Amino acid sequence: MDEYFVYIDEAGDEGFGKLRTSNSGGQSKWLLLGAAIVSKENDRRLPKWRDEIMAMFPQKGRRDLHFKNLKHEQKVAACRHLSDKPVGACVVCSDKTTIPDLSPEALAVYKSKGHLYNYLVRLLLERVSLACALRSERAGRNCKIHVTFSKRGGTDYGVMRDYLFLMRDGRERLPPTRSIRWDALNPEDIKVEDHANRAGLQIADLITSATYAGLERNPYGDTEPRYAALLSRRYLRMPGIKGTGITIIPKASLAKAEAGSLFDVLG
Repeated sequence: MDEYFVYIDEAGDEGFGKLRTSNSGGQSKWLLLGAAIVSKENDRRLPKWRDEIMAMFPQKGRRDLHFKNLKHEQKVAACRHLSDKPVGACVVCSDKTTIPDLSPEALAVYKSKGHLYNYLVRLLLERVSLACALRSERAGRNCKIHVTFSKRGGTDYGVMRDYLFLMRDGRERLPPTRSIRWDALNPEDIKVEDHANRAGLQIADLITSATYAGLERNPYGDTEPRYAALLSRRYLRMPGIKGTGITIIPKASLAKAEAGSLFDVLG
């Protein structure tokens, strides 16, 4: 039996009010949900790997890693260091500027509190659970996946679990195109913890925020895809299956103006 540990964090926000532009503040154009995936053996090494990154910045004076609090050159160094570690990365990215193009009914659903976040949870767990299950099956073994979310203010994790149970029990109105591998993941086992308490959540923050920087424009209208490029070897890849390591919602072609520079760098 293989065991995998999955740590999940987000970048951006769910709001659909005034979206941020280079000339004014507002809510993010992108909402990302990202995962760091490790084997049971490597889960024990995550605190050491986190400490190795923080040791490069002794002036920070703290042990927990927050990507947003690092300077540009520190972010580059952190991503380069993580790129050599056996950590899988999977990120789903919602371009919120495209959602108003949906029908009024669909738009109302996506604007409901927690709906977009939970939808990204679904897409992320579909991809992560499939990648883990296929890897174990190739070795002739079953697997168990342990999932921990970084605690997020305003998120009702009870509602999220109910949504996962609804999917697992086949109570959706429309059959899904993909499915979470329920033989490997039990919603009852999902945990929620503070970012500072788990090195895995801090590594997930690094992965998700590094990807976010390649999509969300800064106040000067620029993106920074270099961080994601440094992590390119860590994003999941499955033969014959597109959109595993980085998934753009909707299709990347519809969000090309925003996502293009990131994919140009990643190849």
